Amino acid sequence: MHSQDRPKVLEHVAGNVRALRQQRGMSQEALASASDVSRRMIVNIETGDANVSLATLDRLAEALGVRFSDLVQAPQRPDPARIEVVAWAGETPESQGTLLSSFPAAAEVEVWRWSLAPGETYHPVIHDAAWTETVYVLEGALTILWDEVERILPAGDFHAYNCQPTRRYRNDGKIVARFIRTLAH
Repeated sequence: MHSQDRPKVLEHVAGNVRALRQQRGMSQEALASASDVSRRMIVNIETGDANVSLATLDRLAEALGVRFSDLVQAPQRPDPARIEVVAWAGETPESQGTLLSSFPAAAEVEVWRWSLAPGETYHPVIHDAAWTETVYVLEGALTILWDEVERILPAGDFHAYNCQPTRRYRNDGKIVARFIRTLAH
């Protein structure tokens, strides 16, 4: 993979690692010791010259006391509900991992695979404000309704939100809507 083909996530990692390290008053040597990442690698990450692994980013996030998403997120988009950053890219453009959203979870994460036939509506269980949800549409389109507000998600799109408001899912299309729901508490 050529440097111009690097995942976009690397555009933000350099500045984020540097800023977070400096905010904590840590030297590069101190961060290297705390993360078990070599000082040379940290220098290369902060200058944007390293093709850093996800495992290395995990170790840096832990040493800095932040979430993985804090390292990869664009500074001008600080909303963890919609990150949409390619965090890994393989040799071909079809191979990639995209971090869509991030929420802290203290107790439980549930991952659900759903299908909803045309004309069907589902009324999910009401959860308290501690629960968050991400819905990712695989096929078809899904309409999410909150009182009088609706959001239509086509295949390939997602939405992340707090679970407290009453909501329902509806398939207004002509084909089965298939989607993934992830709930975190």
